[in-house]
Amino acid sequence: MTIYLAAGIETAAGIIVGLAALEAIVKAIHLFIHRREMQTTKEEIRLHLGRWLALAIEFELAADILRTAMTPTWNEIGQLAAIIVIRTALNFFLQKEIDKAGQRRPIAST
Repeated sequence: MTIYLAAGIETAAGIIVGLAALEAIVKAIHLFIHRREMQTTKEEIRLHLGRWLALAIEFELAADILRTAMTPTWNEIGQLAAIIVIRTALNFFLQKEIDKAGQRRPIAST
């Protein structure tokens, strides 16, 4: 049962990434075509995508934890620890970049 739950959470993360990327692509194309008409900037598109990616990383981490929760070996625990460190570092630096950009210019949440 836990394996199916982990697979579902991982699927949700993939859907989040896919939809966020699609939204960013549509906004970027619109920005490229209608440069003067659109209020959205490239940085806003990038930061909005970054927020969704940070959420997807959290989902992936949850799926990894669920997978390892079932009779883990020391090797699996070590792999999980490495994954947690890498994903946490990615999320930390992504959030730092988002916060820094927010301080430079307030962005309306969508």
